[in-house]
Amino acid sequence: MEKLVYLNGEFVTKAEAKISVFDHGFLYGDGIFEGIRVYHGRIFKCKEHLDRLYESAKTIMLNIGISKAEMEEVLCSTLRKNDLDNGYIRLVVSRGVGDLGLDPNNCAGASIICIADQIKIYPQEMYEHGLEVKTVAVRRTNPDSLSPRVKSLNYLNNIMAKIESIQAGVVEAIMLTQEGYVVEGTADNIFIFRRGALLTPPLSAGCLEGVTRNAVIELAKKKGLEVREELFNRHDVYNADECFLTGTAAELIPVVKADGRVIGEGQPGEIFKNLLEDFRALTLVDGVLIKEG
Repeated sequence: MEKLVYLNGEFVTKAEAKISVFDHGFLYGDGIFEGIRVYHGRIFKCKEHLDRLYESAKTIMLNIGISKAEMEEVLCSTLRKNDLDNGYIRLVVSRGVGDLGLDPNNCAGASIICIADQIKIYPQEMYEHGLEVKTVAVRRTNPDSLSPRVKSLNYLNNIMAKIESIQAGVVEAIMLTQEGYVVEGTADNIFIFRRGALLTPPLSAGCLEGVTRNAVIELAKKKGLEVREELFNRHDVYNADECFLTGTAAELIPVVKADGRVIGEGQPGEIFKNLLEDFRALTLVDGVLIKEG
């Protein structure tokens, strides 16, 4: 079955899914996006993803042009067209077609693209045995320059860090703030379990407010774990009992080595395993059912 892409109100084939070279999303990275998981016929955390999308749009003064309810139907329709009950959605909203200048007021209107497919960013053995990360020199964009709570199309900061991690022989990096605190990976939030508490950097450090991150925080609190959003550095990571990453594409994945230091026992820990089990259970019941059109 050939994949169909939603493009500004129409469904077209992958080969036909094209945008103008004058689209400001292409020219300037002027736009926003969401990556969303689909499990067992449910769009996982659909409300949370759409809330984040529309908040991002408001911050950058981008008029999406349709309501959240209409956007939810775009997601459902795209999944139905592709007969997909389990997979990944990439929802993109750009400023739209304009001229070669920066002024967004010269754009005719937002472009909306919705892609439904599969995604796998880490091999299965890394989920079973853990992965290694390395700290990169590329620092996370200062939140005073661009709010990390805007999930924008401009991912060059993350891409440069990803390139550096690949050159170092690992698949993921630890990115630091300008002050040297741990903030996140190139595409994932980071958690450590240390001295009886689960820690993750606060949003003020410059990390994305991850939907999976928030879900894990809620699950951990329900288990009675102490969860703290606070600053920590590489020393804390090296000496943690456990470390793991979270993200829509990555889900939950354990980290067993950082900058050559073995973390904990050098294997996925019990806190991680228990949270992963709870997360899997959550995906069975949380989310918007793909409605019939």
